[in-house]
Amino acid sequence: MPLTGLPRDSVPRLERPGPLRQRVYETLLDLIITRTLPPGAHLVETELAGRLGVSRQPVREALQRLSTEGWVDLRPAQGAFVHEPTEDEADQLLHVRTLLEAEAVRLAAARVDTAAVQALEEVCAAGERAVADDDVEGAVELNARLHGAIMELAGNVALAELAAQVDRRVRWYYAPIARQRGRRSWAEHRELIAALADGDGQRAAAVMRAHTEHTRTSYHQRTT
Repeated sequence: MPLTGLPRDSVPRLERPGPLRQRVYETLLDLIITRTLPPGAHLVETELAGRLGVSRQPVREALQRLSTEGWVDLRPAQGAFVHEPTEDEADQLLHVRTLLEAEAVRLAAARVDTAAVQALEEVCAAGERAVADDDVEGAVELNARLHGAIMELAGNVALAELAAQVDRRVRWYYAPIARQRGRRSWAEHRELIAALADGDGQRAAAVMRAHTEHTRTSYHQRTT
């Protein structure tokens, strides 16, 4: 898919102050994660540079970094393309996510307090509103925020660091199924919060495993 097929305002021009190389990288990564630049999209340096209002050099460096991290494929004599994840790649990462988050929610159940439960409920309510409004981007963002808040509650720095490594890619996989998961996903979040509020780590972990398994199954059954 050519970059020129994107709406003109979908790629923001960058202001000059700050570490430009890093900002170009972060902008392109965000466009990939949100699927504004979908899997298979052809990333043309000159077009990206023009849209971002920068020279080709920081774009080239960003594409090299994104290639190293597995977000972009650099093909000889063809150029750069957004990576198209295989079913096995998605399955492996979503399985790792299940292991990390089930343990995180088990730990969180021993540390959660009333204020934390209320904060989770507020995020959940916002997620339900996003689904009702068919705000897919908002639902994806709020889903990540809720899972991130639970990870913070776990209080395990090493676990949080590992989870952060997979979080962006999980969001990438979740984006095309957010509408499909819809209300069921947020109903499962409600069950999860209820288990946390009761301080029941084992039940919370079981709910989280079922929740992440439903996401994994939905990804493989997606029609997009």
